Amino acid sequence: MTKPTALLTCGILISLGACAAPLQPTPQWQSLTLDDFENVNGSDTTWTQRDDVIVCSGIPNGGARLIAPVTNFELELDWKHHVYGGNAGVFLWCPESAFTDLPPGALPRSGIEVQVLDLGYEENWFKQHGKQSDWFTSHGDVFPVGASTMTATTPQITYTYADGSSAVVGNPKSSRSFPTQRLTNGVGEWNHYRILAVDGHVTLWVNGVEVNSGSDCQPAQGFLALEAEGSLVEYRGLKIRRLP
Repeated sequence: MTKPTALLTCGILISLGACAAPLQPTPQWQSLTLDDFENVNGSDTTWTQRDDVIVCSGIPNGGARLIAPVTNFELELDWKHHVYGGNAGVFLWCPESAFTDLPPGALPRSGIEVQVLDLGYEENWFKQHGKQSDWFTSHGDVFPVGASTMTATTPQITYTYADGSSAVVGNPKSSRSFPTQRLTNGVGEWNHYRILAVDGHVTLWVNGVEVNSGSDCQPAQGFLALEAEGSLVEYRGLKIRRLP
């Protein structure tokens, strides 16, 4: 997750040579395991497979990327943080340059990120600043990283919190899109993401409810990646369907 001077993320990155051909459309779902990803800049213990779960230690920062680029696709996965305030992300449409010679500890240079952030990150912000965050949430932000671009569907939103208070997040010119509902489960609990990425438009469902989207994404073809950023996170039930 990024602000002009900050970057928060953890997920899976996969690296392949620039000559990799895009995966062809198929109406069938394909289950994904760690064998479908390439460890870009992590250690031997950053990414492991345990039964049907991909485990990310979060150390060092970086990730794993799908072996071949994709254009239009639908992705489903479950994720669970094991650390309060844990940070992660799923990157879409990353160009080859996002991973070229990426040193250990560095995050992908560009792409569209679907944030995977534990509720504790937002709660820690409140404790440190005495107010709600005005630029990110823990409920499925979608935003461009680096040279990638996107038009946010919801660049600004007012949330009402459990104590009855309210706060504005974002601004009308933000390229970061914020979820219309706050549905993420906390540390130690599974969450389900459905991501539809077609013709430069990204739509996100969190735990069965459509909550966020962005359009005019550039580039709108590239690698799918999971990112590691400092804390233990697990993924299960990853499956992808490549669309025309």
